[in-house]
Amino acid sequence: MPKKRRSTKVMFASTVLVLEGFVAFFATLAVFGLRRDEFPPAVILSVGIVLSLVLVFTCAVLSKPWGVALGWILQLVLIFTGFIEPMMFVVGILFAVAWWYGIRTGIRIDRESAQREREQAEWDAAHPDGETN
Repeated sequence: MPKKRRSTKVMFASTVLVLEGFVAFFATLAVFGLRRDEFPPAVILSVGIVLSLVLVFTCAVLSKPWGVALGWILQLVLIFTGFIEPMMFVVGILFAVAWWYGIRTGIRIDRESAQREREQAEWDAAHPDGETN
């Protein structure tokens, strides 16, 4: 029995989320270093680490119907971190574009793979002995 193919959409989305988790962690350290006089250090670190962990753990629910919607919400959260550190507006928007492209391209590749598997199954049914013609 062939192994079930993993969704390309989920793989692309997971890659973006994990990278965002690292960026959120390093942005937390930057904000901690630059703005700890404006915000309590415990708040900076706890919010940043929680955001990083949520980004990474969202990878586990991407195959659920609401997983991609959660990913879009997290894209907005990452963009809105620009109100704390303005450079995060640019970083957040770039990651949102990468997220959109990964989801869009992943859906297209998954659709093409499913079509190819259907055509292969039809060919295998028509040629049970592995005949070429």
